[in-house]
Amino acid sequence: MILSSTERNGDARERLLARLLDAFDEGLPAPEVSLREVAARAETSHALLRYHFGSLTGVLAAMLEAQRSRDNESLLEVARQGSFDDLVMAIWRAYTRPEQLSRVRGFFHVVGLAAYSPEDFREFIDSLDDLTKMLASLAEREGLDSREALTLATVTIAAMRGLLLQKVLAPAVHSEDAVALILRMRKDRSG
Repeated sequence: MILSSTERNGDARERLLARLLDAFDEGLPAPEVSLREVAARAETSHALLRYHFGSLTGVLAAMLEAQRSRDNESLLEVARQGSFDDLVMAIWRAYTRPEQLSRVRGFFHVVGLAAYSPEDFREFIDSLDDLTKMLASLAEREGLDSREALTLATVTIAAMRGLLLQKVLAPAVHSEDAVALILRMRKDRSG
């Protein structure tokens, strides 16, 4: 079978992305490193990275999308078997593990860049609602109508992202207490 150049390029990009993910072991390169340094660590050339991802920012966005997609697969298992609260806590635990710090920082770095040029980060931006949709589905399963469920999920994810940012900027703050408060407020409102 003969593959088109687009398919071959897609395969090459995916192989290169897998190499990057392996090289950085679930983390992300720091935004201040050069594309050449990233290429050296992944044992590839910076020209290939530039060709497939455009820039260091493109590398970061692609790595984040892939990592978040894998995270979402495991979180989907929690959603299938657990409650809204179970999924909120699973999300929180997944992103507050110490080894996730570089990813969380990278996430906020890419989000900041995407705010200035959303057209360059369309795939990344489109993937940001995945967890919201999962939570909304659970809230509906627990009895909320679809509009209320989506609002609850949106506010919960926004609050958690704010708490993650706070955890990055002021690690001494006890964000876990705030996550517990979010869940109590939900219960108080529904009761």
